[in-house]
Parts: sequence; structure tokens; C-alpha cells
Amino acid sequence: MDKPRHRPWLALLVLGLLLPSCLSQTTPSNSASPSVTPSPTAQADRLLVRLSGYPRKHNEGRVELFHKGEWGTICDDDFSIKNANVLCRQLGFVEATGWTHSAKYGKGQGKIWLDNVNCNGGEKSVENCQSRGWGNSDCTHDEDAGVVCKDERIPGFVDSNVIEAQVDETKIEAVRLRPVVSTAKRKRPVTEGVVEVRYKDGWAQVCDVGWTVKNTRVVCGMLGFPHERKVNKNFYNFYYVHSVACTGTEVHLAACPLEFNKPNSTFSCGGSAAVVSCMPGPLFMQNTGLKKKLKTSVNNVRLKGGARVGEGRVEVLKGSEWGTVCDDRWNLQSASVVCRELGFGCAKEALTGARMGQGMGPIYMNEVKCVGTEKSIWNCPFKNITSEDCQHLEDAAVRCNVPYLGLENSIRLTGGRTRYEGRVELLLSDANHTESWGLICGEGWTSTEATVACRQLGLGYANQANQETWYWDSSNVTEMVLSGVKCTGSEMSLSQCQHHKIVSCQRAAAKFAAGVICSETASDLALNASLVQQTEDCLSKSASQANWPYGHRRLLRFSSQINNIGRADFRPKAGRHSWVWHACHGHYHSMDIFTHYDLLNSNGTKVAEGHKASFCLEDTDCQEGVSKRYECANFGDQGITVGCWDLYRHDIDCQWIDITDVKPGNYILQIVINPNHEVAESDFSNNAMKCNCKYDGHRIWLHNCHTGDAFSDEAEKKFEKYPGQTSNKIS
Repeated sequence: MDKPRHRPWLALLVLGLLLPSCLSQTTPSNSASPSVTPSPTAQADRLLVRLSGYPRKHNEGRVELFHKGEWGTICDDDFSIKNANVLCRQLGFVEATGWTHSAKYGKGQGKIWLDNVNCNGGEKSVENCQSRGWGNSDCTHDEDAGVVCKDERIPGFVDSNVIEAQVDETKIEAVRLRPVVSTAKRKRPVTEGVVEVRYKDGWAQVCDVGWTVKNTRVVCGMLGFPHERKVNKNFYNFYYVHSVACTGTEVHLAACPLEFNKPNSTFSCGGSAAVVSCMPGPLFMQNTGLKKKLKTSVNNVRLKGGARVGEGRVEVLKGSEWGTVCDDRWNLQSASVVCRELGFGCAKEALTGARMGQGMGPIYMNEVKCVGTEKSIWNCPFKNITSEDCQHLEDAAVRCNVPYLGLENSIRLTGGRTRYEGRVELLLSDANHTESWGLICGEGWTSTEATVACRQLGLGYANQANQETWYWDSSNVTEMVLSGVKCTGSEMSLSQCQHHKIVSCQRAAAKFAAGVICSETASDLALNASLVQQTEDCLSKSASQANWPYGHRRLLRFSSQINNIGRADFRPKAGRHSWVWHACHGHYHSMDIFTHYDLLNSNGTKVAEGHKASFCLEDTDCQEGVSKRYECANFGDQGITVGCWDLYRHDIDCQWIDITDVKPGNYILQIVINPNHEVAESDFSNNAMKCNCKYDGHRIWLHNCHTGDAFSDEAEKKFEKYPGQTSNKIS
């Protein structure tokens, strides 16, 4: 029996009637979940099927079957897309787009009805597929299977075998904090207040009798806060929920055992409204001193490649080098430990399959099994990796709950053809507190500023930064209100970036206002550091045989391999009309200067430099299962496909640094791709690669080659001290 690829939890309720706990082990009898007993006629005619899980969605979830008067689940052993297709058609959808394992939508209850299901894809019902038989399973609910169906219904489908979603007033769909003191201009994020839950068309409070710090932890986690704190309480009087009993590891209040007021009941709380106070993470603190102190304390886990705050590929620091986490058994509990460690709330999603792009370094962890109360992912049980266990195609990622700041309310896009593009407008207030929308001057507007704008808008990555926007609709153009915007790229909003105190713009606002095109996916280029270090014949043959200094130059040669580890193909900025034919190479070049090569001394000064001008982009080779799409020859379409790489060998024209005038000594070789950020990427920090370089006047040795984000801060400082030292060993 083949072991299934493990995928994460994402508690989700769809087409279901029960709201099972996504993290706790049992659903108590007082959770007031209604039950359904199908009619004998319906059961005799067809097998009843439903999708369950959390939160609610109609076309995906945990698969549940009604057999012998009891609802049960399907084990993920040997599950396949063919099984999912059969089940989705039973549910009235045309086909499946995917399937999940490892209880991604939360653990079911009761029986595990089927195991080792093997459909050929054409069956009318899953009961017609091969399996171990009803109730014969060696699985636990940790292995409950789910399906993702294409959101397209079968024409004329009769839902007699599908249990449709019903309105259940005992569902906690949303939670908020109502501040005790109402102010005209409330500070965000709201960290303290009365707990309120969505009830019908309004909000109701929670009785605090029996309320524990574990309940507070769950509420704070939902709202994006890593920790809870004590609070004084003395408040309101209408209660809808009471007897809340969280374990503290749940990612949603709905997953906790709780009781609800019954219709027309006269429940008396006997206490007051539940009040919580949450401790925000460093990123959201007002206290600058405490923020800096806490920020420096988290240094062995990070998120990479995400477009929004609190999301990304999980990377952990071991020794001096960063590595990734394999997604086998990756779930919401482990993801929540990472989120809280980084100063966010609990996890919204535990993502698998390199959904936030692939890493390039080592893979340190596999089958991480956190309880949910650990302070760090390093405190959780996990397996060490062997080369056969995992690949970077299986890198784990997270989306964390973050505090609501309302930043998207002060920015908008206008004039574009879709909601993902347009001129950037900001909502600013004058000395009289009068608010108005206005444009940003396009001068100096780069992909860095566009990245912050797209992040603030919640629209993903910056695909393009536009300094000219005359080609978009100008019927409602506003005044210029900001100029000289300069961001680092890490800001949550443009208001956190530097800008001119007085608006100054050389060009007309309507035509040259700053604009953006945002995208949910982006490419990510990274150099293969080990290839550079292993390159043979670093000096050209003619250089090594030169009769110095007459008529010859000494050249440092090396190979470079540029991998696209992102989630979108990398395409040249310029269109075909501006590509240039290069007779020597025999192909058209789509990029002008795309790679910088520099030799640096001890103070960071360049002692020699080069660049790969006339650049073409193509898929030299790809990962297994990925097909080449781009080639340079014959005016071919150029780019680098996701999962492919462009290899430039050391013997290619212009792949060198002229070191004729360089004296023997210790240096740093630095290579930077896409140096001017002309083409958008999800992460620019891995575009640079550095190597320690020792030159004796005749030969060069390269070692410690790594991408710019691969080492810890301490190890990077040691690396940069190499020039001038006799040796450099990084542990």
C-alpha cells in the first residue's frame, strides 16, 4: 500500500450539518449540533453523502457517508483524484479539482466507513469502488479524506442523495471585541473588549461564568494576537453563548465545546459579559522600545515568499543556515505554533505543496507534530530529513491571522480595467480633518513602492509599477497629494514610507500619476550557489597562458544557474519589438543588463566588475514533471517557467569579471540577478549570491557560496569579515 502524500488541515464547513472541532478530540453532547436521520426510502435508494468541516464553503470539505444509520468518514489511504471525481459527481458537481488528506478540514466523528478506496473514475457511487469493505479500517480520524470539487453543477442534478447545508443558529461564524470606551477615532488594532459573536443579523455577548484563560487564548488567536493578558471586567447583559470550554489549542471559538441559549429560554448568566485583553505582536505594538526588544528575540523561524503580512513559506534556522519544513503531516496546530512565535495569531491555513514558492537550501524538518501550546516549532516532535523523504516541491507554508488595521480603507485604484490595476489614490486629511482622495506622483515610483501598495490593497504581489498612467480612464482624476514616496518594501502601508513634505511633481498628475498592476502570483528567481562554487576552469585558458601585461586580459569565469522557484513564469519586461539580435550567440536578447558580477574588497568597494549584457531567457532544464516552455533560438518565446532554470555556462561570451588589475588577496564575489527589479518577483532578497574568494595571482578558490538570505545574521557578519583574514570557517 502506497503511503499517501500528506496535506494540511484547513477546518472547513461545507454542505454539512455538524460543526466538529478542528483541533479538539471530541464534540461534546452540549454543543447543540442538530442531527439528521434520512428516511429509509432515501437510504435504500442511494448512499447519502455530505461535505463537512470548517469554515463554511459549498464545494469542498471532508467527505462523510451515511451508512447503517450513522455518519462516518473515508480514510485517505490510497485516495486519488479518481475517487474524488466519483464523490464530486455524487454531490452534484461536474468533476473534482483536487483532494485532501490528513484531516485538512478537521477530524470527523464516529465510524471510518471506508479505507483503501480505489475507483476507476467512472462509477456512479463510491460504494461501487473497490475498498476493504464497510467499517473495515486501520485508520484514525487524523487521516480523514476530503475533496475539492469544481464549482460547476451537473445540469438537472437531483440532490436526493446530498445533505444540503441548513441554517444552524448554533454556529460561531465570527467573533469581535467591542471596546468598553467608545472614542471618536478608535486606535487600531483593538486589543481589549467584550467578546461578541455573530448572531442572526446582529451581535451577542458571551457569559463569563466558567470563562478561562484558554478561551481567551483562542479568541486572541482568531483576532491575530499571539498572547493573552489579564483584564478587569464589569460590563453588559445579553448573552447568547455560555459554558465555553476551550483547550487553548483550537484555531476558532467554534471548535470549542460550548452551549447556546435555546429559543424562548430564560437563561440567567449569573455573571457578566466575557472580556478579553490580547497582547499584540511586535509588528502591531505602539510601544517602540518593547517592539524592538521582542522583534530581536525571534530569530530562528521566518516566513518567505508571501504577498501579505503573516503569510509565507516556513523557514527555520539550524546552526548558521536557513532551511525549510516538509509538508508531511503539516496541520493547523503546527502552523499555529509558527504564527504565534512570529507575533501573529493562530493559523488560518496550513499550506502544502510549496504554495508560497520553493526554498533553495536544506530541508530540516518532516512530520512536525505540535500540540499547539509550544513556544517554538523547534519544541515540537519532528523527523529529520533524508534525501529520499522530501523535495522543495513539498515545502510547508502558513497563512496567519493578523490584527485588523483597516489599512485597505485609505487606498484605492482608479481608471484600471480590472480591480487589480489602476492609478493609486490615497485618502488623506488636512489640518481641518477634512478627508479627500488624491494621486501620487509617478516620478521615482518603483516596484518596491508598488509592492507596498498591492499589499495594503490586499491584492497580492506587485506585477508592475507604472510611472505613466495616461492610457487608463481619466474621467475622474483627482489632485496630486503625495510625491517622493520611497519605501523599503517591508511596510504594511504607503503611509509608513518616506515622502516629500511638500508635493512636488514635474509632470501632469493625470498622465504621470503612480499606478500599479497587482497579481495573486509572482515569479521568484534564485541563483544556484553551489554551481558557482563548483565551476571548473574559473580562469579562461587564454588568460592562464598570457604573457603579462602585453595585449591580454585576465578573466574570472564561472557558471550561473537561475532558478524560478516562484508561482508564476518569469517573463522579460520588454516586448519582442525591442529585442536585439546577437549574431555571436545566434539568438535575440530580451534583457539589456540582467546580471551584475562584482568583486568586493574588505570595505565593500568594488575592485572589479562585469555584467551580462544582451541577456536571453529560456528553460535550459526543469524539475521532473515540468515541461519546457521558453527558448531563445529562432525568435522563440522567452522566459523561465516555474520549476525550471536558465543555465549560463562559464564559457559563454561576457560571463566573466575582468581581474587583470586585481592584486592577490581575499575578496567577495557577488552576483546579482534582476538588479534593478525591472521584473516583479515575490522575493528579491534571494536575488544576490556571495562567495568568499581567495586569489593568489594565478588561481582563484571560491567557498561559502550562498544566496543573500541563506545565512543567519551572525554567520553573515562572519562571512563579510573574510577579506583581510587568513581563514574563514562558518559553523
